[in-house]
Amino acid sequence: MSSCYQPKRDCQAFKYGTFTFTSVINDEEKTTTFVRYENIEIDYYEGKSDTSSLRWINDCEYIVKKLNPRNMAEEKSIHMKIRSTTDSSYTFEYGIVGKTNKSVGTAIKIK
Repeated sequence: MSSCYQPKRDCQAFKYGTFTFTSVINDEEKTTTFVRYENIEIDYYEGKSDTSSLRWINDCEYIVKKLNPRNMAEEKSIHMKIRSTTDSSYTFEYGIVGKTNKSVGTAIKIK
C-alpha cells in the first residue's frame, strides 16, 4: 500500500523573511541567522555576514551562490529544496550542485 499523504509545501511564504538554522559542527551546536529577499540572502554567523545570490528553479527549489567566496569550497553552488513547510518553519534538503550527497535541515522563520 502506498500513502496518499503529501506534506504541506507553501514555499512562497519563505521567499522573504528572517530565519534561523541550527547545525552541529564538531559536536557543538551552531546557529546561523539569515535574511532572505527573494533573490538575495545575507547570512550572519559568529559575528560575520556573507551575501549570496539565489536563483529560483521553481517555487520550492533554488541555487545559492556566494557573491564573495573566500576559498574554493565557497565557490561551489548549493542546491536547496524545500521538502515541507509549517506556519513558521520549513524542512529542506541541500547539497553541492552536481553531487549526490545531500543533507537535511530545518529553518525557522522568526520575522
